[in-house]
Amino acid sequence: MSDSSAQPTERDLARLRDAIALAGSAVAHGNHPFGAVLTDADGTVVLQAENSVTTDVDCTAHAETALIRMASHRYTPTELRDFTLYTSCEPCAMCSGAIYWAGVGRVVYALGERDLLAITGSNPENPTMSLPCRTVFAAGQRATTVVGPALREEATAPHLGFWD
Repeated sequence: MSDSSAQPTERDLARLRDAIALAGSAVAHGNHPFGAVLTDADGTVVLQAENSVTTDVDCTAHAETALIRMASHRYTPTELRDFTLYTSCEPCAMCSGAIYWAGVGRVVYALGERDLLAITGSNPENPTMSLPCRTVFAAGQRATTVVGPALREEATAPHLGFWD
């Protein structure tokens, strides 16, 4: 399930800002500018992660995938069904697959994949795919709610000057 008309709540916007701050932190740590936050059914932040692709030299060390690895060790798919993953950028196909397999029921993102491509261009460190997360989730057998993009301008800030 994906409602492209769904609007983020004030809580959603606050958690997106947390994810964007983590993207800035990732840059400060020498990594690509991406961050993610996971909240439980009550909206309490339970986990957060920043991208560590550059320092880990691990192409799967995206913020969302790192977060899902931690979450899947702590929570069952049944519990994760009521959780929300907030991310500074739309999850890529790999991260969307991990989110789906973990069972997270809702995803809210700030910067869309197309907007990211406009920023990164042909930079070989971010070979952006034209495969929206909604398309990945729609191919699954259970619903994943998606809200986004939101806060595009704020989410762009950690990327400015990074991909030049």
